[in-house]
Amino acid sequence: MASTVQKPWGAYTVLETTGNFQVKRLEVSPGKRFSLQTHAKRAETWIVVAGTGVVTLGTREIPVKRETVVQVPLGEAHRAHNTGSEPLVFIEVQFGDYLGEDDIVRLEDDFNRA
Repeated sequence: MASTVQKPWGAYTVLETTGNFQVKRLEVSPGKRFSLQTHAKRAETWIVVAGTGVVTLGTREIPVKRETVVQVPLGEAHRAHNTGSEPLVFIEVQFGDYLGEDDIVRLEDDFNRA
């Protein structure tokens, strides 16, 4: 059964975890963004399925909408920001030898978690 975790920026649901990959559904609330972060042990692929926003990837700001695919390389600073009035929803596929939530290094955070 899928488990949903509420966050100050929205929520995520773990859809599948198997060996060296994990699939999540992330929902970023309007006007919110999660921390600018890096991962030492995983890369991610994001597929936007609803909403609009801006993804920070390194020094780039990438506008995103439904059907946008973003590749987040291992160690790259990244964040998603919902700039629209509806939830920004994307499917995240994580690839790596370790997929734990403690593999997050927060560089900036709107909720004082950095």
